Amino acid sequence: MPNLLTRAARWLMIMLGGIVGCHTLLAPTRLLAAELTGEQIYTQQCADCHGKSGEGVAQHYATPLAGDRSIVELARLIEKTMPEGEPEKCVGDDAKKVATYIYDTFYGPIAQARLRPARIELSRLTVRQLQNSVADILGGFRPSGNWGDERGLKGEYYKSRRMRSSDAAIKRVDPRVDFQFGEESPDPSIEKNEFTIAWEGSVFAPETGEYEFMARTHNGARLFINDSRKPLIDAWVKSGSDTDHHEPIKLLGGRAYYLRLELLKSKDDKEKRASMTLLWKRPGRSLEVITPQFLSTQWQPTRFVLNTPFPPDDRSIGYERGTAISKEWDQASTDAAIEVAAYVRDNLNELAGTRGDAGDRAEKVKRFCTKFVERAFRRPIDDDLRKLYIDRHFEEGSDLDLAVQKVVLLVMKSPRFLYRDLDGNDDPYATAERLAFYLWDTVPDEQLLKDAAEGRLSNREQIEAAANRMVSDLKCRAKVREFFRNWLRMDHLTDLAKDRELFPEFNDEVVTDLRSSLEMFVDDVVWSDSSDARQLLLADYIYLNGRLSKLYGGDLAENADFQKVTLQSQPRAGALTHPFLLSGFAYTATSSPIHRGVFIARSVLGRSLRPPPEAVSPLAAELHADLTTRERINLQTSSESCQSCHAMINPLGFTLENYDAIGRYRTEEKGKPIDTTGGYLTRTGESREFRNVKELADFLAASEETHGAMVEQMFHHLVKQPARAYGEDTLPHLRASFAADGYSIRKLLVRTASFAAEPRPAAMAAK
Repeated sequence: MPNLLTRAARWLMIMLGGIVGCHTLLAPTRLLAAELTGEQIYTQQCADCHGKSGEGVAQHYATPLAGDRSIVELARLIEKTMPEGEPEKCVGDDAKKVATYIYDTFYGPIAQARLRPARIELSRLTVRQLQNSVADILGGFRPSGNWGDERGLKGEYYKSRRMRSSDAAIKRVDPRVDFQFGEESPDPSIEKNEFTIAWEGSVFAPETGEYEFMARTHNGARLFINDSRKPLIDAWVKSGSDTDHHEPIKLLGGRAYYLRLELLKSKDDKEKRASMTLLWKRPGRSLEVITPQFLSTQWQPTRFVLNTPFPPDDRSIGYERGTAISKEWDQASTDAAIEVAAYVRDNLNELAGTRGDAGDRAEKVKRFCTKFVERAFRRPIDDDLRKLYIDRHFEEGSDLDLAVQKVVLLVMKSPRFLYRDLDGNDDPYATAERLAFYLWDTVPDEQLLKDAAEGRLSNREQIEAAANRMVSDLKCRAKVREFFRNWLRMDHLTDLAKDRELFPEFNDEVVTDLRSSLEMFVDDVVWSDSSDARQLLLADYIYLNGRLSKLYGGDLAENADFQKVTLQSQPRAGALTHPFLLSGFAYTATSSPIHRGVFIARSVLGRSLRPPPEAVSPLAAELHADLTTRERINLQTSSESCQSCHAMINPLGFTLENYDAIGRYRTEEKGKPIDTTGGYLTRTGESREFRNVKELADFLAASEETHGAMVEQMFHHLVKQPARAYGEDTLPHLRASFAADGYSIRKLLVRTASFAAEPRPAAMAAK
């Protein structure tokens, strides 16, 4: 009998692939599995589907085993779902052992860094960086504008149709242009039958894209945007009954543009009424009056805006990268170079500060070319580069304008312009270049180049001083807005249409207002004195105007402007409960705990979620009329294959069930009290439970996972390189600084940009 047991045990171990000592073969078979290592269990039960090193197997599970679950989470997942179809085979200590083996060998971040070392990749300019760079290179040849602190436009009201200083009756600042004068005069000093008004200043574009401007008036009108000579809208001679005059124009975000609007009320007009409203349609929004926050009384120079279309940059890993070159991108960069060269040719005298008949025109044009090349290459050029890019095109007898075009074309297609850190220089100019692209997505300005030339970018203190100046610039604000649009997934929420019968007041104007409300809230937190990131999750106020107040239970007048409102009877938790996000992460008629939970897991906690193994349509609410949304979601995601992700997603999303499909507060659904309890298993294995979204928000605001996620995502947004390529201590260092700085977002910008911009050790540069 012992010989039979021994043979049976030996056979069993051979079949399982076990490697044990002879004394083990004499043990009862029920003890054998308990003595296997995590590696042996993985080899027996997991490798056929996941690969020997977790690389994946095409016919079974092709995705590599890598992620951010903790060992505790992996063990729980293995107990519930693995091996597929027979999870009872790997539980308890076995699940813990195999989870530890998987985590340490190829799953966790340290293992991943060992198997796939991160490196600083050669990167071209992204589309955004190229557009901004060209605008600022040419902008350096014009006077700089000033945004200033005074909001609104300067209005000059004239007593006749001639806009002469002697005819000016009123000079004042109008916060916005939205006037219905009727058949009366704007002022007793002005005759009502004939007058003109000119509003002048600048308009700020918060993001890059196509803007549509509209002048709505019963009278003659002209609108100039980014050009003081050629009107964008010219309806000075009134014809027909049309009151809406509109035209599109592309603008780059983070910049202010010259604006002048003129109204003519003529005594010869058949229409006796006078009116003027200035509106715009920003990218992805509906038409709205331009509010004071986007208007300034200050003048701005004309800015060059590149109109050549480019293929979009790769965002597959969560942030824009310029690591790929396609034929389409190469052709677009050539077309852009031709567009820039033509613009320089047409505006050469202005840009070079000369005249066509000036005796020193050639000298000034050549001086323009030198500065153009240095601004494009982000550093002074030596004699060899000067000969290559400039001098050889200005040989005796060459056409001056043609020579300039050759210089511009050569520079715009040069790798020295299109790529960053191409020549390996790690001097103060490289530091200035990095700072400029990290915080502004464009070339260094004159001050940064001067700092580099005079040795003021040689240590961390000096670099942070430069970064502090740069953070206050409008270009940095635009880049920060872009970060939070990504963090909040705002650009993914393009269709917020709702069931018209259930939500008749929820229209395009409300969606535009909600988007503005969320952006105003984020700006308020980021640019406050404390700039405390935790308030993005904890603040109990919301920005409402009259239209939103009526829909969301506020107490504002119907025509009230946006203002901070605390809805006493409705618990709110910053961005988590903002109606724009709640509406976006919802269906047309019901809420969606799944979409809301995914947002919290991915954006706020920085968790990696794999796409579902197969597409599953949500259970139709009308087919389960007696079930609440929570009950219906639990029913739909109850299978083991769903629970691998939904065990995390659902409990996070359920905490937001007090808010319906448009983000309005409610306490019951289907006649039942709403259950907002939820929970979360942390990366360290701690199980947290929440009674409502306020408790969830308190946890998130204090969580190291939340802080770490923001630090890592901010690094990637600014630097556009993997953070771990800068050393394994990069993220821990920045997280510690973030905490020490009171979770200040502005200081995080400065610390991150300064850390990544510093001269790199030789070993790092070699990567």
